[in-house]
Amino acid sequence: MSDASNDASLVIRESDLALDYDFDGLSLGELAKSDGGKMNEVEIYHRQTAEEFESSKAQFEDLHRSIAACDGVLGSVETNLTSFRNDLAAVSADIESLQSRSTALNVRLENRKAVEKAFGPVVEELSVSPQVVSKISEGHIDETWLKMLAEVDKRATAYKNNTASPRKSKAWADLGPLLEKLTMKAIERIRDFIVAQIKALRSPHINAQIIQQQNFLKFKELYSFLHKHHPTLAEEISQAYMNTMRWYYANQFSRYQKALERLKLHVLDKSDVLGHEETSRRATVLSTARPVGPPHDAFNLGRRIDLLKTSNQSAISSYLAEEDQSTHYLEVPFRNFNLALIDNATAEYTFLASFFSPPLSLAAVSRQFNYIFEPAFAIGKTLTKALVTETYDALGLLLCIRINQHLAFELQRRKIPAVDGYINMTTMLLWPRLQVVMDHHCESVRQLTNSLPTKARAADQNKLSAAPHLVTQRFGQILQGVLALSAEAGDDEPVVTSLRRLRSEAEAFLTRYSQSFSDKRKRERFLYNNYSLISTIISDVGGKLAAEQQEHFEGLKAAFQEVQ
Repeated sequence: MSDASNDASLVIRESDLALDYDFDGLSLGELAKSDGGKMNEVEIYHRQTAEEFESSKAQFEDLHRSIAACDGVLGSVETNLTSFRNDLAAVSADIESLQSRSTALNVRLENRKAVEKAFGPVVEELSVSPQVVSKISEGHIDETWLKMLAEVDKRATAYKNNTASPRKSKAWADLGPLLEKLTMKAIERIRDFIVAQIKALRSPHINAQIIQQQNFLKFKELYSFLHKHHPTLAEEISQAYMNTMRWYYANQFSRYQKALERLKLHVLDKSDVLGHEETSRRATVLSTARPVGPPHDAFNLGRRIDLLKTSNQSAISSYLAEEDQSTHYLEVPFRNFNLALIDNATAEYTFLASFFSPPLSLAAVSRQFNYIFEPAFAIGKTLTKALVTETYDALGLLLCIRINQHLAFELQRRKIPAVDGYINMTTMLLWPRLQVVMDHHCESVRQLTNSLPTKARAADQNKLSAAPHLVTQRFGQILQGVLALSAEAGDDEPVVTSLRRLRSEAEAFLTRYSQSFSDKRKRERFLYNNYSLISTIISDVGGKLAAEQQEHFEGLKAAFQEVQ
């Protein structure tokens, strides 16, 4: 039954051939008719294939299972891929969200930067840390306090500049008053500190220079801050300082003047002029209350010039001056007082220029200095007048002039112009007095010349000597002293004219005196000896003026030597 059905299935029906397939333009019928011879081959192949399939069924089943397993794996992969795709979509959404947030943050950052750029300087200029506030209000005034003060000054200056501006921010309005209070607190503490130092200057036996260096100059920024933020108070404090130092220097130099007045001095009066026959030699002090001292030489410079050459530029102390028992010439107290004066003046002017400048101009500093030293300068003027008004010590006066000139050069080197007025005033006291003394010398020689007889009496002829006259020796000594003190001076000084006048009077005296000799050879020998002595005395002096005088007297000496 089954075989019949199988055979029936193998029979090609007409309806099967009616199917429309493309077999190279042939219908199934045509294809069947044309290929009938091949059917047997197909059937044989088909049978073989079926048989092979049956024999390979197990393999196909394994393959099927493998394919099924692969389908399962592929399904799992598909599921995972689907899940990954979903996750990727979520991540993409998160990235987009993050990008949006990042963009928003960038915008906010830029906005904040713009705000910081606009308000940062305001905050920086006005904000003050609690440490600064605490230090300024209660801390000890030291180097750290100065640094804190600089911070306050910086912010206070910025606030003042902004206050003057038409554009004001709320930050300025809020922080400004607090900053003003802190500034006023700093001003209050600076005032108390400086006033305490000024009071210390009035303490007995205090060294003002030490306080100036350690307590004023070390904190000179304090006055600059005070002058900047409270000019009126700064002016009051500077005036208090000036009044204190005016009193200080007046007191110190008044005591020093009294100490120098206790020095014993050689006093040269009218009897010590060149033409006086017997020079009175005595010593006293400025007050004329001291006992008579040792004799002196009114015309010999000697070692007195060492005052100009010494390397010791310090003044004698008040104690040593009071205890000194030796006798001096007028240039000693003059030099010591003025050395002390210019040293203190230098220290004070330097301090004023350092502490009060740049808040004050140098012109204002000079006015302050002159106010402070006005009493000291007056004391110096009084001392100089007491020394020179009645003296006839020409060499001492010229020594004082040279000392004064050296002090002027030293002040120029130190760049202290404020003392020039005092130096000039002293010069105006010394030069006219020297001229008066030189005139007295000339007049004394002239009177001596006029007192000589035109011709000596016969009884006196044998007593006449051709040795140098006493006036010649005096003249030679005073000439040598003036030339030695003028070695570096110019030929336009008043003393040059006075010296030439004195020389003319001395030569006139010698010529008149030589007329006493009746013998011409003795007369000429007398002149030769006198001019030779003068030439010898001044021979070792240098300088332009000395060379002129040496040439002059060498000429006179040679003229009378030829006659010998």
